[in-house]
Amino acid sequence: MELNEYQKAALSTAIYPNDNNISYLALAICGEAGELADKVKKVIRDKNGQFYIADLSAIALELGDILWYAANLAKVLGYDLSDIAQMNIEKINGRVERGTIHGTGDNR
Repeated sequence: MELNEYQKAALSTAIYPNDNNISYLALAICGEAGELADKVKKVIRDKNGQFYIADLSAIALELGDILWYAANLAKVLGYDLSDIAQMNIEKINGRVERGTIHGTGDNR
């Protein structure tokens, strides 16, 4: 599935308060990322870091939830999801070219 096709499908199922509420969508992404991290944490704690197929599938589903909210947030910000992906690749490639892939700060 192409990114913009996914975004259109995600938008068609969007039901949340204030359709253009950036804060709600950003917080939702954080919540889903926390759920993903919790699944990873439990594998580390309970399974000695051994990821099984069921664990990978559960983590992938949480990643899908993050993508769903990201698709909706991108639209509220005025971007297609493919634009966001392209901007990210350009940013990362620029850091690689400048030798600043490691380090801190947004503008490195």
